[in-house]
Amino acid sequence: MKLKAIETFTNDAVGFVRVTTQDGAQGWGQVSTYHADITCTVLHRQVAPWMLGQDITDLDDLLDIVTEREHKFPGSYLRRAMAGVDTAIWDLRGKQQGKPVAEVLGGTPGLIRAYASSMKRDITPRDEAERLKRLRDTQGFTAFKVRAGAEVGRNRDEWPGRTEEIIPTMRRELGDDVDLLIDANSCYTPDRAIEVGHMLQDHGFCHFEEPCPYWELAQTKQVTDALDIDVTGGEQDCDLPTWQRMIDMRAVDIVQPDILYLGGICRTLRVVEMARAAGLPVTPHCANWSLVTLFTMHLLRAIPNAGKYLEFSIEGPDYYPWQEGLFVKTPYEIEDGHARVTDAPGWGVEISPEWLARSQYQSSEI
Repeated sequence: MKLKAIETFTNDAVGFVRVTTQDGAQGWGQVSTYHADITCTVLHRQVAPWMLGQDITDLDDLLDIVTEREHKFPGSYLRRAMAGVDTAIWDLRGKQQGKPVAEVLGGTPGLIRAYASSMKRDITPRDEAERLKRLRDTQGFTAFKVRAGAEVGRNRDEWPGRTEEIIPTMRRELGDDVDLLIDANSCYTPDRAIEVGHMLQDHGFCHFEEPCPYWELAQTKQVTDALDIDVTGGEQDCDLPTWQRMIDMRAVDIVQPDILYLGGICRTLRVVEMARAAGLPVTPHCANWSLVTLFTMHLLRAIPNAGKYLEFSIEGPDYYPWQEGLFVKTPYEIEDGHARVTDAPGWGVEISPEWLARSQYQSSEI
């Protein structure tokens, strides 16, 4: 089965991809969000030439050929572009087999426990607690993630004292029966991260994400070794040898690949297997309501070392206006704190025709 065409539909934030084989089969995927128009240009110039006309049966090998042919460009944009074709081919496979991708991967459709993931730092701890309590009471969430420090903040807080306030506030306001997670987004030096980590342990937090600059694996390992709380990370990493080093050195307790940053389902499965061999769980990063969360839902229903939850952003179109109107029907309905993978073939979602009509269109064909 060979690829005949790769089409992209994009704006600056979101880029959808449609693949068509020579026998007319089609599937839909997505490049990573943010500067998606640039990523789609990369796709047509540096990914499509190596994939068009090629047999897609061994997709892993075909993606390796792309990375080999583009060896001078080992970074994020190439991986984000590859992910668009990879995820479209998985949709195509599911539709051909009449199965959801989760089942094609060896899993089943069904429910996945989700944690409510806040993206905000410009919110007071009191206001954050109030909106999380509303989600607990109305949608049944039993796990929540908030933000510590300032993003890549060189030990600065979003404002002085915010971190010291938000940690006890979350536990006091949400109670002892919920799981509490926190994300530092590469803020801290190891000493400061360990100091914050002890505060987190004292208040029963269970997940401390990306405490140090993510590229400083040795710094993160210092924090992991010093604390009992699970230290997590990996969302930014798109290089497979870096993933192997991270796991071999036990820099983190939980790995968090982002399917679209990493290059798609196939490459994410390689990280999943590295983690499984090391006895580590996988709780992927998926921080918006584009297709990345749906891809992650299917993955978590299929892998043997899935973490305890799905990341589920609580920020709607008022925070991310580009999330508005992407799908004919949203795949993101929370039922008693859980998301659901349906039994619909492929990814089980339809891109909005109106959104596609407004997008920038490009096509690469044999």
